[in-house]
Amino acid sequence: MFTIQNLKFRSVLDITRLTLEKPVVCLVGASGSGKTTLLRHLNRLNEPDSGQIFYNGVDLKDIDPIELRRKVVMLGQTPVIYDGTILDNLQIGARFAKQPLPDRETMTAVLERVGLSKSLDSFCDKLSGGEKQRLCMARVMLMEAENYLMDEPSSALDWETEQFMIGNLVDFVREKGRQLIMVSHSLQVAEMFPDEVVTLEQGRVKGVEV
Repeated sequence: MFTIQNLKFRSVLDITRLTLEKPVVCLVGASGSGKTTLLRHLNRLNEPDSGQIFYNGVDLKDIDPIELRRKVVMLGQTPVIYDGTILDNLQIGARFAKQPLPDRETMTAVLERVGLSKSLDSFCDKLSGGEKQRLCMARVMLMEAENYLMDEPSSALDWETEQFMIGNLVDFVREKGRQLIMVSHSLQVAEMFPDEVVTLEQGRVKGVEV
């Protein structure tokens, strides 16, 4: 759970108070409204000019950034694919986080979950944009994080596939008792979670800040 108090960042964010505590939170708003910038603040890729952000009651400034990013994992808009095989890419997140490496059975299961029909030993150089996005999502799902931050996790996908992917992701975090905070450009995605939407407008939370 994140609690934000009196957060100001340049001319981009001005949030008096906001609590993000539901299992799934969808950040929506027009381009330039501060959605991605807010997401980046939640794992200290950006630092506020003033104000505080608390994670489970602890000020982010008091949490080592590397330790924080092992608990709060972020998937950006552009899929990051490393040289090598699908297996290499699925294991690299655990390597970075110094976690036990997932076995082949577990990795195969998560590929099936995200709908990526590829062998673990296939190389990644010929994957399409949508396939790369699926692979990155699978890699994040394999990490033992507490909180998943997703910036446009389905932007390269058609609506039918987007529904499938987002639905799977939401089921995953709910099964694991974790939290998902995602930015989406899609009003259709936001409509999937009508009670879990935070709308930003020119860096402020639209409506009542809670």
